[in-house]
Amino acid sequence: MILNTGGRTDTVQYYSQWLLNRFKEGFVYSRNPMFPNKITKYILTPDKIDCVIFCSKNYAPILSRLHEITDKFNTYFHYTITAYGKDIEPNVPSIDESINTLLQLEKIVGSKRIAWRYDPILLTREYTISRHIKTFEYMAKKLSGHIDRCIFSFVEMYKKLQTNMPEIILFTEEQKNKIAKEIGSIAKRYNVYIQTCGTNDTYEEYGIHKSGCMTLDILSKANGIRFKNIKHTGMRKGCHCIQARDIGAYNTCPNGCKYCYANINHAETLKNYKLHDKNSPLLTGKITKEDIVKEGNQTSFIIKDNNLSLFD
Repeated sequence: MILNTGGRTDTVQYYSQWLLNRFKEGFVYSRNPMFPNKITKYILTPDKIDCVIFCSKNYAPILSRLHEITDKFNTYFHYTITAYGKDIEPNVPSIDESINTLLQLEKIVGSKRIAWRYDPILLTREYTISRHIKTFEYMAKKLSGHIDRCIFSFVEMYKKLQTNMPEIILFTEEQKNKIAKEIGSIAKRYNVYIQTCGTNDTYEEYGIHKSGCMTLDILSKANGIRFKNIKHTGMRKGCHCIQARDIGAYNTCPNGCKYCYANINHAETLKNYKLHDKNSPLLTGKITKEDIVKEGNQTSFIIKDNNLSLFD
């Protein structure tokens, strides 16, 4: 089973102690967002978890104790660093702070296990195409040689985003191609492997690889293990990733990013954040008499004979 710790919230930045406690105790509960009274229990041991996926905008809170997880589990780290300031990402560290933290993370886990996410790319009067290109090059130059790859995507205009960010300027296909061409060229200049995320659109003519930011191929090369040949069903339309189990919860991330799909509103998020107990098996709230707890299916994808070469 692939475990995702950060698909629904920034667990690393705001719930590091809880996450470390869960791995120490060896299990976690995850509430079903569609059926809230249904809770799944996952066993957090190396024989049950093939790989632990992290996704965060600030790894600083967990760096000193990250070895408690990396010493035992296969891992992979998505680090989101964008061009945006406090006007769009209120509680996210600055670009230079984030880059410095990524370099510290690299010393612990190695560059092959880190993906820099430059997404979502969106346009406003402040965040123009030229600003994105300039900022992307600044980051690519700093991060070259310290990451496994760069992953980017263009913002999707879902209904909530239209309310939260009316200042967004909708992309034309011509603008998308211009950005893709420029960042593809920059990535090549600094020897950064670059790919898209969550789309069927292709920009291969610009040296940009196809989507699939969490595939068994990526995880196997990062950790030196072999996986079975399993179809990647994805998480949503346009996604080409392997299926993973997320232990986070929606409406719990205090980062306050205006483009976030995982929070209804900031007030609701802060309300849920106050319900957090670092010693609870659930991220927020408590188990009630109406809840139904069941063991999750934790089928392994790993080929157990790992004495073979990855290329056999």
